[in-house]
Amino acid sequence: MNRREILKAAAAALPLTAIAGRLYATPLTNAPRLLVVFLRGAYDAANIVIPASSDFYYSARPTLAVPKTASLPLDSDWALHPALKESIYPLWQAKQIAFVPFAGTDDTSRSHFETQDTIELGRPLDGPRDYRSGFMSRIALTLSGDRPISFTNQLPLTFRGGAAVPNIALNYTGKSGVAGKNAELIQAMYQGQDLAPAVAEGFAVQDEVYQALSAQMQAANRNAVSPKGFELSAQRIGILMRDKFDLGFVDVGGWDTHVNEGGAGGYLANRIGELGRGLATLANELGPQWNNTLVIVVSEFGRTFRENGDHGTDHGHGSVYWVLGGGINGGRIAGRQLAVTQANLFQDRDYPVLNDYRALIGGVLKKSYGLNGTQLGQIFPSAQPENLSLI
Repeated sequence: MNRREILKAAAAALPLTAIAGRLYATPLTNAPRLLVVFLRGAYDAANIVIPASSDFYYSARPTLAVPKTASLPLDSDWALHPALKESIYPLWQAKQIAFVPFAGTDDTSRSHFETQDTIELGRPLDGPRDYRSGFMSRIALTLSGDRPISFTNQLPLTFRGGAAVPNIALNYTGKSGVAGKNAELIQAMYQGQDLAPAVAEGFAVQDEVYQALSAQMQAANRNAVSPKGFELSAQRIGILMRDKFDLGFVDVGGWDTHVNEGGAGGYLANRIGELGRGLATLANELGPQWNNTLVIVVSEFGRTFRENGDHGTDHGHGSVYWVLGGGINGGRIAGRQLAVTQANLFQDRDYPVLNDYRALIGGVLKKSYGLNGTQLGQIFPSAQPENLSLI
């Protein structure tokens, strides 16, 4: 396949493309597939995989808690957000998804940028931070014959180092609810009335707040695709992972929910619904190759267990990671756990981290690819792989 044909194929697969390195032409057969989905901005895991047996959850979140009657039971202790009823819950019932609570990194900075770097580098926190070598790049170097791709605007830190890796930008979607000419029309309706100044001021404040929050969230997202953008692009990702690539990375933003997060409905419910539908579409598009695919969903950290005064949550520590695939040992809450009580919070504010992300991913790599200790040590230095019986 020549350069013109490669670019033509890429353009047909995705409406916006940015290619660095090379695209591979050889079709895949039954090579194992791994896709890492990074939720940049730190999603509120406690409102998605809900500790339904915890009275403390409901008292700590008087406006944000998802009612028991609305949530979807997973086991005697945990439940799922209702926005995932048609997408992720069927995968749970088919035992094709497992959730790992109390997961994350030992980075306690609660900084989006520092903790995202920590995860993407995959190195011990007390060691050197080599920004020329990310853990996905080291996986690519370790797995002979693999075909990596990054579904990102720019090549992410995790794929730096080693051989050239193609990256393909996904469309970003996101806009204010009422703005532009719609706002002008509404203001015109009140022209000459007593409410006109208040309406005009309301739109001005809305625009100012939107711009401020948008800039803050975009910084936390590092230009990651929105959940809606991921949903719209999931079919294309599935096609490429099915036919051309076997090692992928995609980042999805929109999770920095400091204000008006919502509970069973609202902002977070809409975003997680889009993510869930995207993942379900991905599984469907992979077809029979879904049985040969692993999808790992991570986030840099969780959020404060108690809601804040703005009906949102702030930067936290422990999170809940997802492991999906047609061949996994799913329908389980996996890993080390403890009761969700105030006494068990980390620094009296967050989920503790009991399941290190490097040990989790290392254990998955060991089981699915048969990697030995030396190989795993090159990917995740100073980390011991954990067998969480996910495969």
